[in-house]
Amino acid sequence: MESIVVTSMRQGAGKTSAIIGIAKVLDKKIGYIKPFGDRLLYRKKRLWDYDASLITSIFNLQESAEEMSLGFHHSKLLYMFDEKTMREKLRELLTSVGRGRDVVFVESGRDITYGISVGLDALSAARHLEAPLLIVAAGDEDTILDDLTFLVKRVQLDSIELKGVIINKVSNILDFTDVHLPKIRELGIPIMGIIPFDKELPCLSVNYLADRLFAKVIAGEANMNRAVRRIFIGSMSASTALKSPFFQEENKLVITSGDRGDMIVAALESSTAAIVLTNNLLPSSNLIAQADKAEIPLLLVSLDTYEVAKQIDNMESLPTKDDLEKLERIEQMIRAHLNLDALRHA
Repeated sequence: MESIVVTSMRQGAGKTSAIIGIAKVLDKKIGYIKPFGDRLLYRKKRLWDYDASLITSIFNLQESAEEMSLGFHHSKLLYMFDEKTMREKLRELLTSVGRGRDVVFVESGRDITYGISVGLDALSAARHLEAPLLIVAAGDEDTILDDLTFLVKRVQLDSIELKGVIINKVSNILDFTDVHLPKIRELGIPIMGIIPFDKELPCLSVNYLADRLFAKVIAGEANMNRAVRRIFIGSMSASTALKSPFFQEENKLVITSGDRGDMIVAALESSTAAIVLTNNLLPSSNLIAQADKAEIPLLLVSLDTYEVAKQIDNMESLPTKDDLEKLERIEQMIRAHLNLDALRHA
């Protein structure tokens, strides 16, 4: 059994999607752990990490998502484990998940530094498990160059094998290859490939939003796989909203208070992917029935409109197990743009 620690220089670089695509292309028996869960889900009075739940579902892993993390909060981990115990628990987790597997992906928290205070950052995990490191770098071209230069010149990688770097979400491949790639190659780090930005992948699905917002679906469950292409905050009157060109766009998500019947009606009568009802306020039964008939999901949340909009703005787009088109697209991107020989021969 081989293991590899996957991390990113910054939050939202796409390391979970990279793991999914690589695992599909390698076609090996995989295992997965995320020692420090940071993308939390709460269901049936149980807490687990969304990434762990997603990969468990996609690859039909026998472990539950709960079993793939050692903890979710810095304070609790600091209270529960000292450095030695943390190292032992991490190794036990890898050994347990790795039985009968060809490779186990160990995903770090949101970036390369996350969890360092409790000994669960990517570099500590790589040292504790004696596992190589795979890094995903994304952002604008100058940021990628800065991040990788910082990695080589300022981060202590002694005793850690750098398996490779994936450069992700590049808007202009030709320009990046001509201008920035030669400077990156001078750093002497192995580049597995450059993945172009795909405008379809950042779209959030309604299913994903429901999970991340801890929403209760009260109508339109048949269309939870719809892609959301624009967010519309329904804080004005319905008559004002109808004059906005953004409100007329297809596949929009409307966020409005559950007692705003006028806005809900307007959304139901236009091209809307879903409606998030805030403040835990239910609309009338007639509107719920109308949403069901139109097959437009209604997601009920306890947060106010501002907090919902802020949370969605900070979300990284990930597929759900039912987003077959997005999963296929991720696999195709990995297959087309990465050289995985270093992993195939591990």
